[in-house]
Amino acid sequence: MRNILAFVDILIDSKQLDSAIVSLKQLPNLEEVYQVIGGGCNVVSLVSASDIEEFRDILKNKIMKIKGVRETITSLSLANYKGSRNILTAES
Repeated sequence: MRNILAFVDILIDSKQLDSAIVSLKQLPNLEEVYQVIGGGCNVVSLVSASDIEEFRDILKNKIMKIKGVRETITSLSLANYKGSRNILTAES
């Protein structure tokens, strides 16, 4: 069961954007990957993990190791009020 759900905003050097997106799509814990404009990043991903240690590993040893990734900003989901994703919440 995936207990952690995080939105990870990723800033990628524009010269490596296409190849970095290919690499991001290959990571199984990245459930969704979007190219975006504005907000200081050019990719937003939805990352799932079983616990905070797994999430840390994904972020540090997978996402941040992709050529062209310059910076990330993470928002952890605390609760899901609408949508099809089931995550662990205080009410679960």
